[in-house]
Amino acid sequence: MRFLLSTVMVAAVSFGVAAKDTYLTADAMIDVVEGKRVESPAIIVRDNMIVAIGKQGSLPIPEDAEVVNLEGQTLVPGFMDMHVHLTSDAETPFIDSFGQSVPRQTVVAVKNAKTTLMAGFTTVRNLGAEGYSVIAVRDGINAGEIDGPRIFAAGPSLSITGGHCDNNFSAPQKKDVAEGVADGPWAVRHKVRENIKYGANTIKICATGGVFSKGTKVGIQQYTVDELKAAADEAHRRGLIIAAHAHGTDGIKAAIVAGVDSVEHVSFLDDEGVELAKQFGTYLSLDIYNTEYTLTYGAQNGVPEENINKERQVSQRQRDSFTKAVKAGAKLVFGTDAAIYPHGDNAKQFSTMVQFGMTPMQALQAATINSATLLKQENKLGAIREGALADLVAVPGNPLEDISVTEKVSFVMKDGVIYRQDADIQ
Repeated sequence: MRFLLSTVMVAAVSFGVAAKDTYLTADAMIDVVEGKRVESPAIIVRDNMIVAIGKQGSLPIPEDAEVVNLEGQTLVPGFMDMHVHLTSDAETPFIDSFGQSVPRQTVVAVKNAKTTLMAGFTTVRNLGAEGYSVIAVRDGINAGEIDGPRIFAAGPSLSITGGHCDNNFSAPQKKDVAEGVADGPWAVRHKVRENIKYGANTIKICATGGVFSKGTKVGIQQYTVDELKAAADEAHRRGLIIAAHAHGTDGIKAAIVAGVDSVEHVSFLDDEGVELAKQFGTYLSLDIYNTEYTLTYGAQNGVPEENINKERQVSQRQRDSFTKAVKAGAKLVFGTDAAIYPHGDNAKQFSTMVQFGMTPMQALQAATINSATLLKQENKLGAIREGALADLVAVPGNPLEDISVTEKVSFVMKDGVIYRQDADIQ
């Protein structure tokens, strides 16, 4: 039976206290840059950085270092999920979720941030939230006030009037308009600037209809190329990356040509879309795990039949698109759309990615070095190497032989701080 850290350790963790030096050993580690497994590693972490990597028995233990022996475990870089929604829970009745205040959503995000970190995800990209709520959670984590992953947070998602990401469930007389609605290139630029003004460090725009909105068709393009270009240009001008929600074929290609950094969902991907993604260097993020959850529990959770039917339309097509993209050598990252299924189950997507065409190493790379490169953080995140931030996760056995062990995280370190160490791991 496993237990988490002692009360004393948890208290220290909550205030962000890191040992000056930590000396880590494990049965193996995964080098995602070289694509290989390294036996018997020893790693020295000083404050929040990896300062030395060697072999057990040859890398000296620093004086007064905390020694952590992860026997039977494999060390991997901290996992990264490029598409989450921390303010929502899959189990919350669907209609009730629309009545939650921004303060209530913020509390939910605090809870889900800690759950996500304890599952081994040390960095996430939160793609859309009301009231700049997740930006506040991000800032609280950075200040050491609450526990959670490193967050790249979008403010309100940009949407056309009546599109996916607008508030379409309200009665017309309420004239309820989502914060991110912007029509026309200059309005789009204004909304990007507003997001940045209030602290967003990534941007999201909804290029097509979506599964969980009312009155939109998943395959239909919403924003024009000119509007998408305006959003991408404005984000890049300010040094931010931008993600485009796009299920439909035309919307996927329009977003790529417009210059977005990643396309989300990518359900109806054709051969031309794959080639455009490769040509423009666009990352693709396909949430291929959550289908079973939606189809099994959606009705029970109050999801309307319209939305469940749309999930049926996209599920197999999206997985076919994933296989197509993998075979063609497109750049893929790990994105789950957490909140459509319960937070903390993010790692369950690894097995689905392997099932639909990736090798275990490719799946791990999607959730580490590929995601770090998308975020332009590849020198700091996404790999176990000297000079990188000390984001490390341990899993039992060998994930290259059984990728499902990623669902059994036993040790989590973020920024050199140990947040989880199960009792049977010394």
